[in-house]
Amino acid sequence: MTTSIHTNTSAMIALQNLNRTNDQLASTQSRVNTGLKVQGARDNAAVWAVAQGQRADRGSLEAVATSLKRATSIADVSLAAGEQISDLLVELKSKATAASDESATLAMRTSYNDEFQALLKSVQSFAENAIFDGSNILDGSATAGINFLASADGAETITLNRQNLTLTGLGLAANAAATPATTAPDLLSKANADNALSRINAAISTSTARLAELGAQSKQIERHTTYVGKLSDALEAGIGNLVDADMAKESARLTALQVQQQLGVQALSIANQSPQIILSLFKG
Repeated sequence: MTTSIHTNTSAMIALQNLNRTNDQLASTQSRVNTGLKVQGARDNAAVWAVAQGQRADRGSLEAVATSLKRATSIADVSLAAGEQISDLLVELKSKATAASDESATLAMRTSYNDEFQALLKSVQSFAENAIFDGSNILDGSATAGINFLASADGAETITLNRQNLTLTGLGLAANAAATPATTAPDLLSKANADNALSRINAAISTSTARLAELGAQSKQIERHTTYVGKLSDALEAGIGNLVDADMAKESARLTALQVQQQLGVQALSIANQSPQIILSLFKG
């Protein structure tokens, strides 16, 4: 190797190695700081692109989960109101049965009827006030069910059907359009009490069937919410497998690179001292 004061090959090689070590050290420190081995497209374009796609799907699943949670809340509110209405129908049947007793006096029937009418108002009130986030599926204001997201691409939905539990929906309201026309039930006579009892029995069957359907749909929504949660967790784990750094390995690598950096600095220092040897050649 030529001994020259213009060109220090050893220093250039040491500097190149030190620069390489510094670059690797900066990369490792970035991984340690962020916890990611793939932080952007520059690190690994293919892996980053796949991870971004999975992040997009996971974001969509969060929207699906939000929609399903809203469905669950609407169903829960409706079931709570529906169960109370069912209990009221049981009480209504009790009053109608008592009023249908042939030995009951007008005063007794009037007393039963007062309670009966108050219970009917409660049934209507419960149905009209079963509201969550502006939605009510018990008040009979619409017939079409409410669709909620069920898949990340929005192609699948879960429907929560409306269940009319108002007095009209249960056949306990006056209906001039019916054949024959019906009036609101009362207990002021035995005939009226017998008619009311018959209509209440039908209302109990109707409400039971509708609440059973609502309960089944609520369970379906609950199961799908659980599935979406597990799918979201799986996607998150998959993204982590692609881009997360192994902190144990990075810690060991960081220590090794720090030692290499120190050695590189020393090697460069030694190489830079080489031209000083030339001076000894010219000493007398």
